[in-house]
Amino acid sequence: MKEKKTLSLVGLGYVGLPLAVAFAKKGYKVIAFDISKKRIEQLKSGLDVTLETTPEELKSPHLHFTCDKQSLKDATIHIVTVPTPINEASRPDLSMMYSASDTVGRHLKKGDIVVYESTVYPGVTENECVPILEKISGLTYKKDFGVGYSPERINPGDKLHRLETIKKIVSGSDTETLNSLSDLYGDVVEAGIFKCANIQTAEAAKVIENIQRDLNIALMNELSIIFHLLGLNTHEVLDAAATKWNFTRFEPGLVGGHCIGVDPYYLTHCAEKLGYHSEVILSGRRINDRMGNYIAEKVMKSVLTSSSDVVFPPRVTILGFTFKENVPDIRNTKVIDVVRALQEFGAQIQIYDPFANPEHVRYEYGINLTSLEKLIPGDAVVLAVKHKPFLDEGWPFVKKLLKNEKGVVADLKNCLPKKGSSQTIHLWNL
Repeated sequence: MKEKKTLSLVGLGYVGLPLAVAFAKKGYKVIAFDISKKRIEQLKSGLDVTLETTPEELKSPHLHFTCDKQSLKDATIHIVTVPTPINEASRPDLSMMYSASDTVGRHLKKGDIVVYESTVYPGVTENECVPILEKISGLTYKKDFGVGYSPERINPGDKLHRLETIKKIVSGSDTETLNSLSDLYGDVVEAGIFKCANIQTAEAAKVIENIQRDLNIALMNELSIIFHLLGLNTHEVLDAAATKWNFTRFEPGLVGGHCIGVDPYYLTHCAEKLGYHSEVILSGRRINDRMGNYIAEKVMKSVLTSSSDVVFPPRVTILGFTFKENVPDIRNTKVIDVVRALQEFGAQIQIYDPFANPEHVRYEYGINLTSLEKLIPGDAVVLAVKHKPFLDEGWPFVKKLLKNEKGVVADLKNCLPKKGSSQTIHLWNL
């Protein structure tokens, strides 16, 4: 039986940790590395704050959690899964990719392979990261070491579409590297492997997956704005249109998170460097980025017109703060846009989220979450994230958060049943 290789996973977030666990289950020795000592201590104790793995999985004898960079020297394949966010100017921030390449480069040996899974624009792996690996290691690309790119397709909180059940794109710097990586990933991915023609093709494929979703949601958001002006219910229009066999249904809503609202800027940045200014992609981004303000404006207008006994400042309860349902991930959540816009309109805000870590929210956004028992009935409720506890409790829970029967409920996810409301409550959907 062929001996299992020793792998290193650099970055143990929503992507790296499930991958490390998957390889450990197959008998690979996995050096699971992260620069956060707190994260490593938590994982050693069996705690995964991302909720993507279980304590039992973290106890695998094949997993070695560490902050010690020296331990990377024992691996022959290094998989980099660090975040690739954007800065305040919506420009790609590759600093963590550079840092990870530096770290791996210091322990790179002849015959090793470095694989990047982070979302980037075409050319980053070979034009930005490889030169760092060469400079730090003193080795020569394609002669002494190989490089691959295999974009992550992790969907946090999704128990159906998992690492094992999603086809994996794999690319390599040469045929030998490509085949080695295809065999490696093929050991853990049941859905199969797609061998890409080259690394840049794989990079481009990943980034357009999320651009396509961003643009489709932008279209739905623009349609929602138009239909409201026409006095039409957007979801009833979509129900009707969806009866045609080739109509692809998307839903309007806030577009946040670490992928869909970020990745388009990577490709448009790349295009600008080549002298092309994107029109369609950036247009979609502008629409989606404005939705927080649009929602806040509609909520405030509804509050001020729904009842004559509204006392200023009106109290608005926000249900949900994470970027998507049933996960604690608050990265690039667009609920904050709604919160800040409502505050600018003068509203008094209280936010409840059963999944988000209050300490993390306070650190990242400078706001305090309110515990369930301290929520005070107010003038409006904005159901921003369809967390399971909210859906389980439904209308009885929502009604308790209104101080009277003439309150406003903004169901951004269209997840509350039509039955259960009352004729006096002003229900608003996108």
